[in-house]
Amino acid sequence: MQVSPSNRIPSDKGLHLGLALLASGLFLLMLPGAAQAQATGVACTSAGPNPTFTLDAKAGYIQLPDGNTAYMWGYAKGGAAFQLPGPVLCVKQGDTVTVILNNSLPEPVSIMFPGQEGVLANGAPAQPQFSGATLTSLTNVAAASGGSVSYSFVASTPGTYIYESGTNPKLQVRMGLFGALIVRPTQGDNFVNARTDSRFTVGTPFATGGPALNEEYMVLLSEVDPYLNQAVEQGQGNGFDFNYYQPRYWMINGRGFPDSIADNFSPLLPDQPYGALARIHPISPSHLYPGAIRYLNVGTEEFPYHPHGNNGLVMGRDGRALEGPAGQDLSFEKFAINIGPGQTWDVLFSWKDAENYSESNPIPVTIPQVNNQEFGMFYSGSPYLGKTGTLPPGASTLNTCGEYYVISHNHALYQITSWGVNLTGPITYVRVDPPTPNNCQ
Repeated sequence: MQVSPSNRIPSDKGLHLGLALLASGLFLLMLPGAAQAQATGVACTSAGPNPTFTLDAKAGYIQLPDGNTAYMWGYAKGGAAFQLPGPVLCVKQGDTVTVILNNSLPEPVSIMFPGQEGVLANGAPAQPQFSGATLTSLTNVAAASGGSVSYSFVASTPGTYIYESGTNPKLQVRMGLFGALIVRPTQGDNFVNARTDSRFTVGTPFATGGPALNEEYMVLLSEVDPYLNQAVEQGQGNGFDFNYYQPRYWMINGRGFPDSIADNFSPLLPDQPYGALARIHPISPSHLYPGAIRYLNVGTEEFPYHPHGNNGLVMGRDGRALEGPAGQDLSFEKFAINIGPGQTWDVLFSWKDAENYSESNPIPVTIPQVNNQEFGMFYSGSPYLGKTGTLPPGASTLNTCGEYYVISHNHALYQITSWGVNLTGPITYVRVDPPTPNNCQ
């Protein structure tokens, strides 16, 4: 990818102008590994081969970026506090996965696993539920206020999936009963079917069972209409007129900007554990392989997600690799990712400093005088990756080692607001660290 000189001049005025001038690259968010051991990256909930997960459906509150709070429902780890979204369930292809649902909410609740075949509920095939001729749930339920149900299935196909309530979903999913399920291939931890592309690497693409991708991210998009949440909190949710349903908040991993760039498990956001700030490295001889992103949309609207500065290679959608009948590669490049309600997209990407600008190979523009610049909080004082410089008196920075930052956000601009407060919602950054080895913290 080519980094233009204008992307290196610091500024913080306006969404595209100010934030795009800080850096160039592509936002993605979440790294694999142990949940609470890393400040950024995917916080996988893993339980070994043929795992059993216990989830508790319960109520709680989240912080919104305009200072309000919202009453929500959610799936929490068994015995743990409320969280939004539900735990990221990470399993291996071929695992028999068991999910035990305990329900403390005042109405029946369930879990659907779209894309999984042969789902069992309490050992029998999961079935829609009826009261007379009226459909009451798309699958078996845990009864209100203390009920329980056990689901199981074989995770047969690698990919990214949503799990969500199948009971009164127009209310319960919007109230927060959703999460992400990641099925990793049997061969290593590589993305989708361990495919990649020479356009996104240095040297030869790796094969199935080869080196694992070490930069893997997730963007889970959702929405909140506080009038619905207030009605549910007051025990009037079933009387809510959905003809008047209208989201006022749009979230990324259960948070809105600027909360989205706080660390995983930030003590300031105890019920919203998943951050959206990513840390990546440029593709180089010491860092050969692309990153990957898993997009999920549990909202009712399309999210045209817009990562600045780079195309992605779409490898899979809705938990299925983009391959033909004989394994033909049907992947395609795309800049903005238009994620429809209920969809998931799997995308590869890389970040390349094509011009290799440095102090010995300076950018071919004249940087304005200090009094004609605006110094953004993420600017290091130098336009070159891995370098820091002198900032004028009174300027402060969050930049620690000359890294770059790039904005990424939903491109339906009304969705990056919080009840009218601009520059909130599904917005985050990617931090591009200098090539390894480095001294970045």
